[in-house]
Amino acid sequence: MLRRAGIPGAGSDSPTRPEVHRLEKTEPVMTHLAFSAHLNELCKDVDAALLDCLRRTAWPKSLLAAVEYSLMAGGKRLRPVLVLLANEVCGGRREDAMSAACAIEMIHTYSLIHDDLPAMDDDDFRRGHPTSHKVFGEALAILAGDCLLTLAFETVASAGINATQVVELTRILASAAGGAGMVGGQVLDLEAERGPFLKSEVEPHKSGRPQNSGCETSVPADQGSGGSAEFSEIQSSDESSKAYSEKNDSNRTAENRVGELSQIHKMKTGALIAGALELGAVSASSDAVSRTQLRHYGHCIGLAFQIADDLLDVTGDQTKLGKKPGRDADLGKLTYPGLLGIEPSRLKAEQLVQEACAAVDIFGDRSVWLKDLARFIVERDH
Repeated sequence: MLRRAGIPGAGSDSPTRPEVHRLEKTEPVMTHLAFSAHLNELCKDVDAALLDCLRRTAWPKSLLAAVEYSLMAGGKRLRPVLVLLANEVCGGRREDAMSAACAIEMIHTYSLIHDDLPAMDDDDFRRGHPTSHKVFGEALAILAGDCLLTLAFETVASAGINATQVVELTRILASAAGGAGMVGGQVLDLEAERGPFLKSEVEPHKSGRPQNSGCETSVPADQGSGGSAEFSEIQSSDESSKAYSEKNDSNRTAENRVGELSQIHKMKTGALIAGALELGAVSASSDAVSRTQLRHYGHCIGLAFQIADDLLDVTGDQTKLGKKPGRDADLGKLTYPGLLGIEPSRLKAEQLVQEACAAVDIFGDRSVWLKDLARFIVERDH
C-alpha cells in the first residue's frame, strides 16, 4: 500500500488521512466519514441494480450461478462508482447513468474471470474467494465471462435515455474494452511477460493459422502420460520466450521500459477507467470540455491505480488483498516498483493524483467526491 491501511466504510482504524496529496487549506475537502457514506451509498445502488439485471435473465442455472458468483463477490466497484460520480458532477440524474454503470462492472468482472484462467495469470483466489474456474471449471468460467460481456451491451442498449446517447455509450464501452483498450493492453502485458505471440513479423491474415508461441503455456490437467511430448514442446517454447524477454530487456533502456509499461496500463487498466468517466458524462449530456477533462482525470487515476496495485503486490497483506501477493514477480511481469523502486513509484502515483485533481477543478466544489476518490485510490490497502 502507499500510505494508509483501511478503506472507506470498511472498518479502517482511523478517519485521519495522511498528507499524500498536499492541498491548499482553501480547497474544499469532504470528511473521511462523509466520503465513506457517499461511496457506500453508490455501491449499494450498483449492487441492487446488478442483482436486478441478473434476476431478469432466463439462463441455465449453472450459468447464472457462475455469473452471480463473480459479479456479486464484492470488490471496490470503482468503475461503476466513477460512472455515477461523473454523471453527478455534470448535473445528471443517477438513474440515467445506472445502466452504463452496471455494464462497465460486467465487463470488468468478465475480464477478471478470464484473467484468472490458467492460460492467463493462473490465479487461485480473487476477492478472497476461489476463482471462478476453481469452483466451476474452466469451460463454465469462460462461458460466464462471455455471458457477462454480452450482457453488458444488452444492459447499456436498454438504458432509458435517448437513442443518440445510447449509441455513444455503446461506442465508448466497446472502444474502452476492445483491442485499442483493455484487451489490447492485456495482449501487450502477456507479450512483455512471455514474448510475442507471433514468432515472426508476418501479417496474421497472410500467415495462416499461427503456431503456438510462448504465450500459450497451459497444459490440460487430464492429458495423461501420453502428453509428455507435447508438454516438452510447450516447456521448450516457454523457455525460449523467457530467453527472448531477457535478451529484449537487455537492449532496452529503463526509460523505454517505463514507457512501454505506461502504454500497457493506459490500455489495460486506464482505458476502462477513463471510459467510465466518459460514460457518466454522456449520460448527463455534458459538453465536450467536461468530457475531455473527465477523460484526462480518468487516465491519470487509471495509471495511479495500477501503480498502487503494483505496490500492493509487493507490500500488501494477503488477508486484505483477497489474493496471494507477489504474483507479479512470480510471473515475471513488468511493474513500476520493479523498474523504478518502491519510493519513486509512490511519488509517481501521488503526482498523478494531483494532476487528476487539477483536471476536475473546472467543476468547482462539485469535484470534491472525485478528488477524494483519487486520493483513496493511492491510499487503499487492497
